[in-house]
Amino acid sequence: MAAPIGQLTRGTTGYNRLRRSDRWLVHSSRVRAALLSAADPLVVDLGYGALPVTTLELAERLRAVRSDIRVIGLEIHPDRVAKAREAGGDTVEFALGGFELAGHNPVLVRAFNVLRQYPEDAVAGAWSTMARQLAPGGLIVDGTCDELGRLCCWVLLDANGPLSLTLACDPFAIERPSDLAERLPKVLIHHNVDGQPIHTLLSAADRAWATAAGHGVFGPRIRWRAMLDQLHAGGFPVDPPRRRMRDGVLTVPWTTVAPRLQ
Repeated sequence: MAAPIGQLTRGTTGYNRLRRSDRWLVHSSRVRAALLSAADPLVVDLGYGALPVTTLELAERLRAVRSDIRVIGLEIHPDRVAKAREAGGDTVEFALGGFELAGHNPVLVRAFNVLRQYPEDAVAGAWSTMARQLAPGGLIVDGTCDELGRLCCWVLLDANGPLSLTLACDPFAIERPSDLAERLPKVLIHHNVDGQPIHTLLSAADRAWATAAGHGVFGPRIRWRAMLDQLHAGGFPVDPPRRRMRDGVLTVPWTTVAPRLQ
């Protein structure tokens, strides 16, 4: 097999760190449809880090959608693969691989806290390399989160490019929605400046959050939902929450936040 494509990342990880994105994947209608319709329900967790805990958690959670899902964790360093195989048991496979996905054709790829450590101009190439390997109808999640998983942002892509941006947080852990700016994916984080769509969205969310302060007496989760309602009323195409969630989640189409050329 050819050498993995990519570079060694820091590898920091932790138990339950990616719980918010996992919950979103389990309940996303688009992701569920892709998993349920796949002839081979293969999922790749790319760049799981020094420990395989988040890969094992992903497998357990996704099997609530489809019990025969196969999960492969890929890392670029042989030592990480060897340690994961020792700890992973027989429920998940671990192998050496990078953005080429070790030749696999998954229906879902999760690449969290990977591209954040690359230069911005490397993102498009990494996306394209992964997309070429997707099974028909396959999806990619490229995301970033803080060390405890309280602040998370991710882009959902298919073979043709980005579809949506999701911001997710513990509403108890923020002062305002723009606190999530520090965890924007690499493709957006340098564009959070006046005149760019992502800055416009975060600024509008902050204003709506402030206006919804009265809802705070019922808790920050209710305040977050009131903020979403105000954003929607203001013309932002915010995905309505489909159920009561413990997380604060804000999802918009990619066209709402796609960077403008300078």
